[in-house]
Amino acid sequence: QVLVVESGGGSVQAGGSLRLSCAASEYNSRGTCIVWFRQTPGKEREGVAAIYTGGSTYYGDSVKGRFTISQDNTRKKVDLQMNSLQQEDSAMYYCAAAFGLSAPYCHVWWRDPQSFHHWDRGTQVTVSS
Repeated sequence: QVLVVESGGGSVQAGGSLRLSCAASEYNSRGTCIVWFRQTPGKEREGVAAIYTGGSTYYGDSVKGRFTISQDNTRKKVDLQMNSLQQEDSAMYYCAAAFGLSAPYCHVWWRDPQSFHHWDRGTQVTVSS
């Protein structure tokens, strides 16, 4: 399996924090774009945050200032630190990856689920009031 969510997910009260971690077995130090998406029933999959192996990061408007995406090249994993969680953040979270890409491609297409061919099975995040 190319992508595996190692840890994270679960239930937390509003204002709390969770950390998701995604391990990529084919993580390439160059040209890897990894994105965290989320989805709720009846809605389209939404790009939450992305990171390119050069270090560039991208965030959805609804999570800016609250979520932080980071990479660990040595352990081939990407983490998503989620702080100040809100009920609206409740969703199934998915890690997705595309390898051998250019930085501009990641920058332009990170919000588009169709651009990514490697997905993990998802992890549920539930935020209660």
